[in-house]
Amino acid sequence: MSERDALPAESEYVIVGGGTAGNVVAARLAEAGAEVLVLEAGPDFGPFGSPEWPADILDATRLGHSNDWGYDSGDTLPVTVAFERARAIGGCSDFNGTTQTWGHRRDYDGWAEAGNPGWSTDELLPFFEAGTAAMRVKRYTAEELTPWQYAWYDGGTTIGLPKLETLNVMDETVGFAPEDNNIVDGIRWNTAFAYLDPARQLPGLTVVGEAHVARVLVQNGAVTGVEVQWRGAAHVVRTRKVVVAGGAYNSPQLLQRSGIGPAALLGELEIPVLVELRGVGENLHDQPFALMSWSGTERMEREMGALRETGWAPDEQAMAKAASSFDPEVFDMHFLPYSPSHLFDRKRWSCGVGALLPDSRGFVRISSRDPEAKPVIDHRFLSDPAGHDARVLAEGMEQLRAIAGTSTMAGLVGAEIHPGPEVGDLDALIAHVNANPDNYWHPVGTCKMGPASDPTAVVDARGQVHGVTGCWVADASIMPVVPRATTAMPVVVVGERIASFLLEDRGGVA
Repeated sequence: MSERDALPAESEYVIVGGGTAGNVVAARLAEAGAEVLVLEAGPDFGPFGSPEWPADILDATRLGHSNDWGYDSGDTLPVTVAFERARAIGGCSDFNGTTQTWGHRRDYDGWAEAGNPGWSTDELLPFFEAGTAAMRVKRYTAEELTPWQYAWYDGGTTIGLPKLETLNVMDETVGFAPEDNNIVDGIRWNTAFAYLDPARQLPGLTVVGEAHVARVLVQNGAVTGVEVQWRGAAHVVRTRKVVVAGGAYNSPQLLQRSGIGPAALLGELEIPVLVELRGVGENLHDQPFALMSWSGTERMEREMGALRETGWAPDEQAMAKAASSFDPEVFDMHFLPYSPSHLFDRKRWSCGVGALLPDSRGFVRISSRDPEAKPVIDHRFLSDPAGHDARVLAEGMEQLRAIAGTSTMAGLVGAEIHPGPEVGDLDALIAHVNANPDNYWHPVGTCKMGPASDPTAVVDARGQVHGVTGCWVADASIMPVVPRATTAMPVVVVGERIASFLLEDRGGVA
């Protein structure tokens, strides 16, 4: 049941964050008969159908934007980059473009080979399948693509990108395909609908919104509870089992405020060091992104306008897996066509490229003991000394130009307006990328999973924080390396995998 007017004094499990992975863990534990309390810093809008759900969160044709944490790059980059994160039940499954991609076998096998048993591709495939079913993911056909999306799907063959039925084959290399999407009757089907709603009537589940957890309480190396800001006052909820699921930006902040993290940072803020883990907040990385835009044509506007009149013309609907010169045998780029949207102050027709395996690494660090104080988020985008990340993006932009430059495509996409033909060769594109860093909204890595022998690891292969009994992390922050994917479904899989470990430890069915 969801109790918005009560804050329990204790619970068997406390899930900090009712976001993409937190809802998965909460539902799986509650289904097994556990007592579970979900504490969400933002509002709980209730089950699907409640009038409290904001329209932009429900509308799958556009990216959501309300109830945002307000994070950005500050002065760490040459331009200010917004790092949109949803502060509401459902987390970033409320905001995203609904693209559900899985990545490549090498990604997850690499996690397992780095000392994380249980995370290989073959071991995770059942969780990908379970997540895909729960999130009601639909596989679209080429005939269902919008004219803008189909133009790129069809035009990619000019540079050797075959037409695929789906991107979600772990061993497949390159190609254009219609995206698999979690859209139900035009609604973005988030994890609150997919996982929490079926469990809300279970007697063991309680969901409390507007409950911001300030600290995990630890005594003698074991969890004793959480301190939570709720209705203008500090409260303590007693528990021996906390699952931190705030995401790559918020989970490391909570650990740092709790005295778990780098001693130097905690000392600066006069936070007693309970467990020194210098990797907390480090290893931040996201897939850098570069967007190109074209003027469009009367034909494209006419065809898209006719489709919009039917009420259906989503921004995102097709994507390519492409390869740079660094890894020509396996994809390391995404091509993502955008139709005109609220992202621009004037109408543009766009297609972007994301570098899926960045070398650059940054950090998240609290600036205060106050849980509402904004952290320092420094991705250090494109900072790798060899220039790998910027070159991958520039090579991708060259490939997009090659597609758009064919006679057939030129009649559909029009003239390039950004960055413009004056930004000509590869070196000029690299310079443009470096001057205009951007993100793909897929931050990971700040509570890195790895064995205790790895001095940068924060959690073990079962998600438990090193040196703290009863504290786990379950979200994108535990990914040691970002997969070659949009991270929505991989984060659901993290929730499923950690829940399975918790059920094993509890003696339930995994």
